Amino acid sequence: MKKALDKLVLGICVVLLVSPAISFFLWMLSLAFKNEVDNLAYPPVFIPNAPTFQNFVKVFESGPFFQYLLNSIIVSGLATGIALLIGVPAGYGIARLKARKLLMVIMIARMTPAISFLIPLFTLFQALGLTGTLAPVVITHLVITVPITVYIVSGYFETLPHELEEAAVVDGCSPWQRFKHIALPLARPGITVAAILAFIFSWNNFIFGAVLAGRETRTLPVAIYNVLTFEQIAWGPLAAAALLVTLPVLLLTLVIQKEIVGGLTAGGVKGG
Repeated sequence: MKKALDKLVLGICVVLLVSPAISFFLWMLSLAFKNEVDNLAYPPVFIPNAPTFQNFVKVFESGPFFQYLLNSIIVSGLATGIALLIGVPAGYGIARLKARKLLMVIMIARMTPAISFLIPLFTLFQALGLTGTLAPVVITHLVITVPITVYIVSGYFETLPHELEEAAVVDGCSPWQRFKHIALPLARPGITVAAILAFIFSWNNFIFGAVLAGRETRTLPVAIYNVLTFEQIAWGPLAAAALLVTLPVLLLTLVIQKEIVGGLTAGGVKGG
């Protein structure tokens, strides 16, 4: 009886936590397949009588959607790759030196509002003549990807057994060899999780692309903003554009959800 009650309480908590996100996604899906008359109708129409794809056609006609998609892939991919090159060795060093204060300093960069970095960086990139290109967008996205990578990877390295590295020291391995041949393979699940989360955070970022990118170098979140007009809000095209931006990340999460759960739980126990 107690187990059944615990499962019931757990189920209710899960429903309460997940239902708002699912409700918003379903409503966005409904808006994307309705015409403007149904979108502005009162009482609201949730299921359209005749679903339409015209909203998606308007999104593709409003600008070079596939160019924006490529820009997002390039920016998020480069920002994630560079973050791994910097963050994984940094996380290993922080974990082995037990430099928790340094880790907190790094996390301050993640918690600081993006506008605090944007103003001085915009002035710098403007002086260098880089505004309107993908380079400043990639560089600024490192403010997002590097701290989260260091935080996740360092916590995972701390759970790895030290005995393996101590044995490697006895065999004459250098610190780089211990990192490359022992710590790095064991930390692969944690690195995978860090890469996935860094990519998602970079993909969803809006403010850096809106300020630093040009007309041809916009990312997808910025392209959604372009759907808005001063005359009125076209809810159908706006929802369709938002759905197209959300879909790649959603599919990525669904495909590799086992990797995410496995990576987060494997480092939860020392030597796991």
